Amino acid sequence: MAESRRRSSSSSSSSSSSGEISVRIEGEIGVDVGTSGDGNELESREAVDVASVSNGISVGTELESNTSRVEMPGANKSEPIPIQLKLERSKTEGQRHQNILPEEAAKFFDDKIPVQQKLKLLNRIATVKDDGTVEFEVPGDVEPQTLGVGSDDVYNTVADDEPVDATDLQYIPPLQIVMLIVGTRGDVQPFIAIGKRLQDYGHRVRLATHSNFKEFVLTAGLEFFPLGGDPKVLAGYMVKNKGFLPSGPSEIPIQRNQIKEIIHSLPSACRDADIDSGIPFKADAIIANPPAYGHTHVAEALKVPLHIFFTMPWTPTSEFPHPLSRVKQPAGYRLSYQIVDSLIWLGIRDMINDGSDSDVPHGYIWSPHLVPKPKDWGPKIDVVGFCFLDLASNYEPPESLLKWLEAGQKPIYIGFGSLPVQEPEKMTQTIVGALEQTGQRGIINKGWGGLGNLSEPKDFIYLLDNCPHDWLFLQCKAVVHHGGAGTTAAGLKAACPTTIVPFFGDQPFWGDRVHARGVGPPPIPVDEFSLTKLVDAINFMLKPKVKERAVELAKAMENEDGVAGAVKAFFKHLPRRKPEPEPSPEPSSFFSLSKCFGCA
Repeated sequence: MAESRRRSSSSSSSSSSSGEISVRIEGEIGVDVGTSGDGNELESREAVDVASVSNGISVGTELESNTSRVEMPGANKSEPIPIQLKLERSKTEGQRHQNILPEEAAKFFDDKIPVQQKLKLLNRIATVKDDGTVEFEVPGDVEPQTLGVGSDDVYNTVADDEPVDATDLQYIPPLQIVMLIVGTRGDVQPFIAIGKRLQDYGHRVRLATHSNFKEFVLTAGLEFFPLGGDPKVLAGYMVKNKGFLPSGPSEIPIQRNQIKEIIHSLPSACRDADIDSGIPFKADAIIANPPAYGHTHVAEALKVPLHIFFTMPWTPTSEFPHPLSRVKQPAGYRLSYQIVDSLIWLGIRDMINDGSDSDVPHGYIWSPHLVPKPKDWGPKIDVVGFCFLDLASNYEPPESLLKWLEAGQKPIYIGFGSLPVQEPEKMTQTIVGALEQTGQRGIINKGWGGLGNLSEPKDFIYLLDNCPHDWLFLQCKAVVHHGGAGTTAAGLKAACPTTIVPFFGDQPFWGDRVHARGVGPPPIPVDEFSLTKLVDAINFMLKPKVKERAVELAKAMENEDGVAGAVKAFFKHLPRRKPEPEPSPEPSSFFSLSKCFGCA
C-alpha cells in the first residue's frame, strides 16, 4: 500500500555505550522466516536487537556489521543495501534536530523509494529519546495533506458509523481458532475473555502464548499452546534500558533470542496437536496481537483469515501520533506511524518476510468513551471496548486486608505491576511521604519492583501482593500506576481518578488520554517521580469535580461489552461462506450468530 507497509512485527534499536546507534546494512539479506545460514549472526554482531515495549511491542535497528550474508532457505535474494544509519538519544528536552520537510515526508509514503533513502531520511530527522520513543518535528506551517495525510489508502476512508452489534452476522460453522498472543499478563488477559466468549458459541479456541501463563489459560477453560519468549525477560530489559535502546552489546543476544523463539513457535501453534491431550488441531482462523510478529505470514501459508486485535493504536491516523513517537505538530501525527513502522521493520527484516497487513481487519481494545474511533479509520477497523475478565467473583481477600479496609476511609492504590523499579526504597519513601502529607491511607502493591520495604510498619499503609484489580479498585478512592492498558481500564471502570506514572512504550499515551478526559492529572514520567509531584497528583484526584468525571466515564463504560464487541467484529470480517445444504431436516449444526447475540 502507498501509505504504510503495515508489517506483522516489531523490534528494538541497538546502541553503543555512548547511546548512539550505528547501523550498516550490507550484503544479501534474506526475507524468509528463519536463521542465518551459518547460525552465528549473534557472535559476529550481524544481529538485530529486539526489545519488548510495555505490552510486548518493540522497535529496532541492526548493529553495525561487516559485509555478511544472512540467507534463509528458499529466500529470494535482494540487492546489497549499503547504508549507514545513526540515531542519537536525546539527552535533554531542549535538544533539536532538523525539521522534516513535505517533500521528504512524501518519500515515506512512496513504495518506489528505495529503503536506503528512507533510512537516510530517518537518520536526519529522527531522535530516539531516553524514554525509548522516537521524536521528530515538522515545520509549523506545513499542512497535513503535504505529509501524506491525503493519501488514498484503506486507512484513509471515512469511518463507518454502523455499530459492530448491528451487523448482519453470518451463519458460521464451528471453527478451530488459534490466538497468537505475545506480551505480559496484561496482554494475555483480554484475549482469555474473548476466547471464552468464542468458546461459548461452539468454537474450539486455542490460546498460544508464553509458557508462564499456561495455568492462567487452562484455569479459564481454554486450550493452551506454548509460544517462545519470556515476558519477565522482556519487561526487565525495558526497565533496565529505559526504552528501545540497549545499554550495551551484552543486552542484544537476549532480545535477539526472544524474537527468534517467538517466530519459530508460531507454525506449530497453528497446526500441531494439543500437547497434553494429543487431540489434532488445524487452525481455521487466526486472532493475533502485533508483537506475535509472523502472524500475517502464517495466515498466508495456511490460507486462513487473520484478525489483529491490540490494546494501543497501530493504524495511521491524523488524530493522534503513534504511541511510541513524540511529535507535537498535528501535521506529523499520521507520518509518525510510518516512521515508527520503518524503524520496526529495520530491526527484523532479516528474520521475516516483508509483508503488508493493509487488508487485515483490526480491532482495538479500548473504550470509545475514552478514545473515540478516529474519523479516518475505515470499515475494517473497529474500536470494540475494553475487554474485562471477571476475576473478582472467585477472589477471597485475606482477612487482614478486609479488616484494614474497614478500619478507615477508602485508600489510594499505588503500584506498578510487573515492572521492576530501579530504586524501590527511594520510591517507597516518596509514596509514604505523599500519603502522610495528604492525610490519605494507601495500598502499596509490592509487585516485581520490590516496593514497600518499610523501616517500621505504618497503620495507614497496607502492603499487598497480587490481587485482582476488578475487586481491589472498587475498594479505592483513586489509583496511581504505570499506565498499562489493562490497569488503566480497570481503574476507570471502578470510577477511580487516575494518576499514570509511565515507564515506557504506550504508557504515556494512556496518561495523556486520562488527563485529556479530565479524570486524572498530567502523567508523571517515572524519572520525574517526586514527593512534590505525587502530592500534587493526589490533591488533583481528590477534587470533587474529578471524581464526578470519573463516575460519569465509568457509567458510560457500564453499557459497553468489549468482549462481545470483539467477538462480533471477528465474525463480521470473516470471509463470507454460504452454509452447505443439509441432507435431511435434522437440526442444523450451524447456528445463527444474530440469534446468539440477541440481534433482531
